[in-house]
Amino acid sequence: MQSTPATPLVSADELAARLGDPSLAIVDASWHLPSAGRDAEAEYRTAHIPGAVRLDLDQVADLTSDLPHMLPTPERFARAMEQLGIGRDHEVVVYDTSGVNLSAPRAWWMFRCFGHDRVRVLDGGFRAWAAKTRPIQTGTTRRSPTGYRVPPRDASLVVDRAGIEAILAGTRDAQLADCRAADRFEGRVDEPRPGLARGHIAGAKNLPFATLTDPETGAMHPPPVLRALLAERGLDPARPIVAYCGSGTSACALALAIEVLRAADPAHVGPPVAIYDGSWAEYGRRSAI
Repeated sequence: MQSTPATPLVSADELAARLGDPSLAIVDASWHLPSAGRDAEAEYRTAHIPGAVRLDLDQVADLTSDLPHMLPTPERFARAMEQLGIGRDHEVVVYDTSGVNLSAPRAWWMFRCFGHDRVRVLDGGFRAWAAKTRPIQTGTTRRSPTGYRVPPRDASLVVDRAGIEAILAGTRDAQLADCRAADRFEGRVDEPRPGLARGHIAGAKNLPFATLTDPETGAMHPPPVLRALLAERGLDPARPIVAYCGSGTSACALALAIEVLRAADPAHVGPPVAIYDGSWAEYGRRSAI
């Protein structure tokens, strides 16, 4: 069994050097809002990193929920991994095509929720891979199905509506971080999903997920810049943080950033970020406010 990686990020050069390694599983977890007008599945078939399998966040999810891509049961997750040909002993590298870590961190977080800690995110995503003359693959990649032991779920990485209410009531100590764009946080624009109110959870600090990456390269900012961004928004990485966004996807970019800080200076970083899985898709329902 391989050890947990020292850093949650892997560079395109590092990944290129390991193409074809049987202990490695590469995953394209691209996802886009319907309003973006992009088809992640079609883009994958047009071009993906050689050997990468496609993980659809809307399918590896709790399909009984009326909320978007909620965390699946351990059994459903295990079945999905078996079908993708990913085993418990594989080291997993996840990427997306957004250029801003929109959805790859969600898949990374999901693996960690089920105890699969040997998982990293490709720094800069597909943009970093395509920035140099590296091979790409078309069509659909199939890996041989594997066994995947049904894992327990790490409850410390997930928060539900009751957990949010506990924070607001002061019976749970945690900082709330809203990772949506400022216009959505401040209620200046409508939410992309119908039926949701404008605004944010009381007391939350706004740290848009896209600010965590370099706009020119899509790579995660280095630890000093991440620390400065957190301080600027009034967030202390030494204290517990619960992050949310529109549907629990982009908030995982903050969880990834905190793990980058933990790898760089573990003595000054608190527990892993927990994700409010329902996020604003649940909390912002007009019928529930």
